Amino acid sequence: MTATIRKFLNDSPAARWAALILIALMMFFAYMFVDVMSPLKSLIESTRGWDSGVFGTYAASEYILNVCGFLIVAGIILDKMGIRFTGVLSASLMVAGAGIKYIGISDWFQATALCGWLDSWWTALPGSAKMASLGFMIFGCGCEMAGTTVSKAIAKWFKGKEMALAMGLEMAIARLGVFAVMWLSPAISEHFGGSVVAPLAFCTCLLLVGLINYSVFSLMDTKLDKQLIAAGEATAEKSPEDEFHIKDLGQIFSSKMFWLVALLCVLYYSAIFPFQRYAPNFLEVTLNVDANTASRLFSCFPILAMCLTPVLGIFLDHKGKGASMLMVGAIIMIACHLSFAFLLPVFPYKWFAVLLIVILGVSFSLVPAALWPSVPKIIDEKILGSAYCLIFWVQNIGLCLVPLLIGVVLNSTGGYLMPMIIFSSFGVLAFILSLLLKVEDKKKGFGLELPNIQDNDPEKQ
Repeated sequence: MTATIRKFLNDSPAARWAALILIALMMFFAYMFVDVMSPLKSLIESTRGWDSGVFGTYAASEYILNVCGFLIVAGIILDKMGIRFTGVLSASLMVAGAGIKYIGISDWFQATALCGWLDSWWTALPGSAKMASLGFMIFGCGCEMAGTTVSKAIAKWFKGKEMALAMGLEMAIARLGVFAVMWLSPAISEHFGGSVVAPLAFCTCLLLVGLINYSVFSLMDTKLDKQLIAAGEATAEKSPEDEFHIKDLGQIFSSKMFWLVALLCVLYYSAIFPFQRYAPNFLEVTLNVDANTASRLFSCFPILAMCLTPVLGIFLDHKGKGASMLMVGAIIMIACHLSFAFLLPVFPYKWFAVLLIVILGVSFSLVPAALWPSVPKIIDEKILGSAYCLIFWVQNIGLCLVPLLIGVVLNSTGGYLMPMIIFSSFGVLAFILSLLLKVEDKKKGFGLELPNIQDNDPEKQ
């Protein structure tokens, strides 16, 4: 008796890793655009009349529409329409938002009647900041939607395979965007005579490339679906029991594990991404260096993360211990932020700053590498997209409010001591939640400490 062996497109290592590269590059360009203004904080304040409060409002604007409910809608769109439609939509929103932000920052916009009208109301926020914030809001909708779509796409293409490694590599490639933009943004600005517009234009063009990349991936995913349908592994239309329904959101909201993961996520990332917005200026002030030097020092942040995340992914795939990694990552983050607060001002050496930044990058490897592959273990596949989006939604609440808080604290205190203490307090709360998550997993047996690859049969890998 001869067994029929079906080989799908994602069974080919070359095909599934090529798919990963295409979608990871889109996120690489997105991460570049997110932080393109971070090294230019001093420049934008001097050329456009912003201050730390305005910069904090601008930084928070990326998340405002997501917090107001867009991410919930995005999850429904993802589970209803699939990864192809949602990915192209999210990439298009990023391009559109980037274009509006570029217009708001541009020199010619400052002389327009529209800018004058924007300046005339809510005078605490300049017209350029209002327009840039509008663009950043739209970009933020696309970026967060893209993040959840990419997670679901990887879960689909690497199911039963190297899922944690794939998610780790995607995050590593995306974080390379932070490293790249910390060097490129001030260099491009300097090349064009201190322009804040040129780096934005460059990163906007890269987002267009990202849209093209995801369109190519969509063609590959279409072929995979046709193969799955032909083999009876999937149907052209979902059965009623597999179809997503709005009422399924109740299954997510009623899950204790979901809330532990979501709250851990918001606390952890609130101590990382808002810090990235202010880190170059923090180093500039604390080490008494120029903006270019500060941004290049901070560019070391994702270096160790990029190297460690794939390795940690391999470890998670074969050995597990995801919940334990979350605890260790939180401890490292606490130690680093407290060192920024109390030790670096006393020992303002560049090598010491780089050491702390790189160690913080270790935490940035441990937590996401363990967090995102854990979600499919606790949430049903048909509502996985909504679960990712709801986690991102909770996360965005923190990412929206924390930059506003840090901007207010900076304006009131004039220094970075209190902001660093605030960041470290988030780490303490994240550690407590990671401990509760491990206890709950031990009681309920979700398998967060177990390896992702359960079957070593080569035909199924």
